[in-house]
Amino acid sequence: MIYSISNIAQIIHAEHGALTNSSIEFLLIDSRKLNYPERSLFFALSSTRKDGHMFIQELYEKGVRNFVVQKGYISATKDANYLFVEDVLEALQLVATYHRASFITNELSKKIPVIGITGSNGKTIVKEWLNQLLQDDFQIVRSPRSYNSQIGVPLSIWQMNDTDTMAIFEAGISTSNEMDALWKMIQPTIGVFTGIGQSHNEGFRNRFEKLEEKLKLFRLTDQTILAVNEMHENELELVKLQFPKAFTWSRKPGVSLQVINEERSQHKTTIVAMVAGVEEKIDIPFTDPISVDNAITCWSVLKVLGYHTSLIRERMQKLEPVEMRMQLKTGINNCYIINDSYSNDLSSLSIALTYLKQQAAEQKKTIILSDILQSGISNEVLYKMVSEELVNQKVQRLFGIGKNISSFKNIFLNQGITCDFFESTEAFLQAATHHLFQNEYILLKGARIFEFERISKWLEKQQHQTVMEINLTAMLHNLKSYQQKLQPTTKVMAMVKAFSYGSGSVEVARLLEFHKIDYLAVAYADEGVVLRKAGIRLPIMVMSPDEASFDALLEYHLEPELFSNAIFHSFEQYLQKQAVTHFPVHIKFNTGMNRLGFEVEEATALAASIINNNCFLIKSAFSHLAASEDENLDAFTLEQARLFDSACNHLQEGIGYHFIRHLSNTAAIFRNPDLQYDMVRLGIGLYGVDTANEKDLSLQTVASLKSTIAQIRTIHENDTVGYNRKGRVNRVSKIATVRIGYADGFNRRLGNGRVSMYVNGKLAPVIGNVCMDMTMIDITDIPGVNEGDQVEIFGNHLTIQQLAAWSDTIPYEIMTGISQRVKRVYLEE
Repeated sequence: MIYSISNIAQIIHAEHGALTNSSIEFLLIDSRKLNYPERSLFFALSSTRKDGHMFIQELYEKGVRNFVVQKGYISATKDANYLFVEDVLEALQLVATYHRASFITNELSKKIPVIGITGSNGKTIVKEWLNQLLQDDFQIVRSPRSYNSQIGVPLSIWQMNDTDTMAIFEAGISTSNEMDALWKMIQPTIGVFTGIGQSHNEGFRNRFEKLEEKLKLFRLTDQTILAVNEMHENELELVKLQFPKAFTWSRKPGVSLQVINEERSQHKTTIVAMVAGVEEKIDIPFTDPISVDNAITCWSVLKVLGYHTSLIRERMQKLEPVEMRMQLKTGINNCYIINDSYSNDLSSLSIALTYLKQQAAEQKKTIILSDILQSGISNEVLYKMVSEELVNQKVQRLFGIGKNISSFKNIFLNQGITCDFFESTEAFLQAATHHLFQNEYILLKGARIFEFERISKWLEKQQHQTVMEINLTAMLHNLKSYQQKLQPTTKVMAMVKAFSYGSGSVEVARLLEFHKIDYLAVAYADEGVVLRKAGIRLPIMVMSPDEASFDALLEYHLEPELFSNAIFHSFEQYLQKQAVTHFPVHIKFNTGMNRLGFEVEEATALAASIINNNCFLIKSAFSHLAASEDENLDAFTLEQARLFDSACNHLQEGIGYHFIRHLSNTAAIFRNPDLQYDMVRLGIGLYGVDTANEKDLSLQTVASLKSTIAQIRTIHENDTVGYNRKGRVNRVSKIATVRIGYADGFNRRLGNGRVSMYVNGKLAPVIGNVCMDMTMIDITDIPGVNEGDQVEIFGNHLTIQQLAAWSDTIPYEIMTGISQRVKRVYLEE
């Protein structure tokens, strides 16, 4: 639907001058995601770290002419529409509320069922499964991915149009008094509660308060479905009081749907329940407890909607896994593959293209795209919109797969996009050859029925089955967790040395640059060169320069750390020979680490050397804290800060200008907030490792090392396992051989029961010596383990901190020791 700018001005009660007539079709909150400037309305949202008004000039230069801004903002341009409001976020929500209400009160629009989903876990899975179960009967609009926040919900609701016959929206909250705004926007007619759990406990006084807040979403629903299986007695009393007619499910009696039996086989679960006194049964193609609970919630929704038992059984057994994350993998011929083929609609396509742009930067971009099914608009209009999106995102090449998209190939050819079209995935695989793909990023975006996993497998570089998964969404969460502890003006330097602690420097750097980090730091110049060749433009500090790297520093605009008179004068002489002046450098002082750095007493003489020539421009001065994570050494940390202040003051007085000061590392960001200065250096905390052991940070696991079981065998009492017969069993035992060894970075000292691996929900101890390519684990007491099953070496279930503790080392050594032959897979949720 399209609104005029004057209409929106009335909706949000904005102050404004004379308005130039504009039609608004797209709401924009992120300047990096601009596609249709002339039809977009930018909301200048602000937070403690970012002020959206800073990006108005950039957007104006790209063609945007409509802005919602805070009262008091002074515009530098005159030929644009500015809507002035007290609260920009509230204005965004008012637009969504008005748009949603039009599907209730507008005579031209039919009232459609709107499902609102909330709960501690499972919201996105339930939403996607309901879409799978109901899409044959409804034209459904739903939240893209996990757009369930105060900002995500209005963007989700804005998608509603007159062709939709059902809407499904998530509502997520993290603290009290947040649900009212979401309820006003969503106004669900059907409420779905997925259950109460531990997530976001820190935002509430207790669990009961959290439940009360979540239930506010259902205050006026016609029908409500509640998963009450994990509720306490007082919580159940609240539910019965507020929703006496709700449809509830549990494994306990006294509910609408009581689960009485669950039988798991290798690939499915049979669930038996009593519903209104009648025994009913369904099969689902999943065995894990979380999927079972989510499936029962969906089953309950279908019962409320009046579906017959036989149809429910038929559809539930066809449920497909929901891939919550985009995967970035290494491909053939120096290509990278972004696999996002679990769904294909306009909203998810836009998100995937933004991720493609983020990762590829200036490199060639290709998309393999299937038919977009059940869009609710004509194919001609649909593929015209898709072609415009591809052009705006600078995609150079399209492979279209499917009869529909092939029928409209002229739309893409007229846009100047290089195209090839195939009626099926099979036809593409028969015709395509590997040499067609060279040095590019390839996005796979296909509906499930097109089986793009076949294309993904064909394009992927063949490597062995041990992988390290890097969750970029979790990394971004960790970055924001630390940023919330900083003053608004404090900059962040991200440490991406040592292959980003083993996680992959280019991919991590692209994520950080996309989210406007201030600085990057690497150990050696060649690491910086890799980043520059990959298109990274952020300033990069090199912490260990040497004479052999001077040419690279100049050629690739890398900024060296100068830590001694020897390196200072050597680089000074080099710059003089090159006739280079005011080259950016960073000065390091030794304040107690006693590793690298000028002594504090040298600051005045150092300043004199700097002003005696114009070779250097001092960008920053810093020092390294020796024990910021240890509260027993806080006095030493404060003494380091005192010495650092003294050195910086003398240096600044001598050179006569300001520079960035930074002292805090990851642990100090949280433990020593008074030492933030102008910038902090964030390292392993980005990767979810809290060296200060502060539980308030709620960091998420970024890196997960996983492998698979190659073989399982049964051995007898007194048999031995591995080289030198080091592993001996005292009973009949089952031994699994895992595809990881010391050549992959699983250290040889970790054998003989020192550490365990996580498999099928339990820990299995390593038995015998670790081999070069294989390690054996004892799975005798773990039922249901099969060859080919996944094994977690560290990750969400077995933390890297635990593995490091077992190994008498630190997480840094574990992460940086993972071999380059281990495939890195990058995930974005």
